[in-house]
Amino acid sequence: MKISLSPDEVAFRDELRQFYRSEIPSEIRERVKYGKELSREQVVTSHKILNDHGLAVPNWPVEWGGKDWTPIQRHIWQDEMQLASVPEPLTFNAQMVGPVIAHFGSQEIKERFLPPTAAMDIWWCQGFSEPDAGSDLAALRTTAVRDGDSYIVNGQKIWTTLAQYADWIFCLVRTDPNAPKKQAGISFLLFDVKSPGVTIRPIKLIDGGYEVNEVFFENVRVPADQLVGEENMGWTYAKFLLGNERTGITGVGRTKVKLGVAKEYARQTSSGAGTLLEDPLFAARVAELENELLALELTQLRVVSNSEDGKPNPVSSVLKMRGSELQQAATELLLDIAGPDAIPVGAEDIASPAWAQRTGPGYLNYRKTTIYGGSSEVQRTIIASTILGL
Repeated sequence: MKISLSPDEVAFRDELRQFYRSEIPSEIRERVKYGKELSREQVVTSHKILNDHGLAVPNWPVEWGGKDWTPIQRHIWQDEMQLASVPEPLTFNAQMVGPVIAHFGSQEIKERFLPPTAAMDIWWCQGFSEPDAGSDLAALRTTAVRDGDSYIVNGQKIWTTLAQYADWIFCLVRTDPNAPKKQAGISFLLFDVKSPGVTIRPIKLIDGGYEVNEVFFENVRVPADQLVGEENMGWTYAKFLLGNERTGITGVGRTKVKLGVAKEYARQTSSGAGTLLEDPLFAARVAELENELLALELTQLRVVSNSEDGKPNPVSSVLKMRGSELQQAATELLLDIAGPDAIPVGAEDIASPAWAQRTGPGYLNYRKTTIYGGSSEVQRTIIASTILGL
């Protein structure tokens, strides 16, 4: 394992560090750093700046805007982005549907969709989970019946993140209800969310926010040339997509930023004759989190330095599971610093600081990190079978 960076890698890191802090608007980075919601326009602005400089989709094939980078360079690209509080390229575009189209789509599909997907001229959302098919995704029941040059789609999706902002949806649909295995009859369709018969309804979350939706399809006519790859091969494409989704969930850089913000607030909070940051018990808690984060970072570097040809490494399950747990621990730390000031939320006529009022919703929202991208229970099963051989 090589922990130190080479001179070329240091230069690469410093160039990215300078770019992120000078080219992405400071207002956007400040909002990310302090856990404030971004508008659709701010997400698009940041993504477009990255794409204009060739930094939005480095994991794509080079002919479609990707970079011929080493695994260490890819790690530096993402880690420095998180440390600078730059919004990462929209995951639905950059990490999900883009790579699927690039690897499995026809030349016509690639030429039609990849450039606007990289440039954020299309905002995609993900139509996978259903009310009775979440963790058991292969049990999905949304159907697509061929009718001449179209498919007729009927069914429902749920937990569709940011569908309220989306232009198009990439959707898993059942095209062969009589397939011998339920995974064998699924296809991967692309269509406009403004198509007749598509209804998007918001779901209010425990933090009071509007982040996810339920989406209904009633006789939605989708051109057959918007099928990705082959009919009934969607399960293969979905597994490929989910593997890409998990690559950036560890979030070491994001958690470092949250711990830095927590220390900033603790330094402003009175405790006894000094500040909360000077309290020995609190300081010990912060030090423990920082040590655990350092251990995770070293593990991540070991995985990155040993990766070959982009092949999945089962140790990524350790990174995902532990990374999500430490993200939650950081939001819990922020909540505890706020104390009773966290109780009011969105109140303007109360002395409670705005940052403290955000800690409660932030804590609640981050309960999702040990669920999405493969729950911790699923990751433990992978670890037990593929790493420990149990």
